[in-house]
Amino acid sequence: MAKAIDLLRKSFGVGQLYKHEVKKGDEVLLTIHWHPLTIAEREAIQGKSLTEDGNDFALNLMIEKALDENEKRIFQDGDRVALRREVEASVLQEIQLAMLTAGTDTEVEEAKADLKSE
Repeated sequence: MAKAIDLLRKSFGVGQLYKHEVKKGDEVLLTIHWHPLTIAEREAIQGKSLTEDGNDFALNLMIEKALDENEKRIFQDGDRVALRREVEASVLQEIQLAMLTAGTDTEVEEAKADLKSE
């Protein structure tokens, strides 16, 4: 039987890379990649947040975690003001929601099935 920690690392480890396409109509304008959020990263991002507001956390999450196809950060801390003031909130929320919910459906069910079969 596999150890619980090994199963969790295999199924939900930070080596996974998620992807979200930002589209305008049928055109893909930007493809954003990211690794899963860990508790340690969540705490660090919360520490950077200026308020207890969930929007502030979500924006900082996106800035910290968004990567290009070469796994390089696509936003810098200095982009925060421009993102808040110059980009439609719905577009940012779409990206943030994708980042926050990645891996919560199919992968969880698959890991549960793997654990039962062990």
